[in-house]
Amino acid sequence: MSQGDDDRNEIRQLIENWALWRDAGDWDRFATVWHPRDGWMSATWFQGSAADFIKASREGFDNGVSILHFLGGHTADIDGDRAVAQTKMTINQRASIDGVEVDVVCTGRFYDFLARHEGRWTLVRRQPIYEKDRLDVVDPAASLTLDPDLLNRFPTGYRHLAYLQTKAGFTVKPGLPGLTGTAVEQLYSEGRQWLTEA
Repeated sequence: MSQGDDDRNEIRQLIENWALWRDAGDWDRFATVWHPRDGWMSATWFQGSAADFIKASREGFDNGVSILHFLGGHTADIDGDRAVAQTKMTINQRASIDGVEVDVVCTGRFYDFLARHEGRWTLVRRQPIYEKDRLDVVDPAASLTLDPDLLNRFPTGYRHLAYLQTKAGFTVKPGLPGLTGTAVEQLYSEGRQWLTEA
């Protein structure tokens, strides 16, 4: 295989390991996917260093927070020791809203900035793109009425996820990238700049 193929395979494995190790609570191995100095995670409920994200994720996991990730198609643009990868994904969270157990499924992409560090690929920055989501009650016989004012505070791509997380006590960031709009265009621009500076 060519060096490019090797790089793509390693990057894809890194992204798969992120989802598997995080969702399984394998925190020591999860820490190895990140750049040791510059790792940064942005999400609806968290924006900060990889070390702080691991700590917050571990605390949530230990307290029964149920967030799972599934991955789909993947592509990577590579220039020297830098890369930008996009991976189709879903975020699945189960929790209770007003005493009713629900599942929220958010579909989107992981948009990742990567760098080779000491001979191996590492994750420098992860910014999900939130394309659409839905909320379902777990018990078909249960009923739930959502507060339209709270629901409409957030973009359509993650409004149900944000609703659930706000009700669960998280502070959810508005204005994150969706399928279209200025936020995702800015992200694409930052990705191009990341590769240009390689």
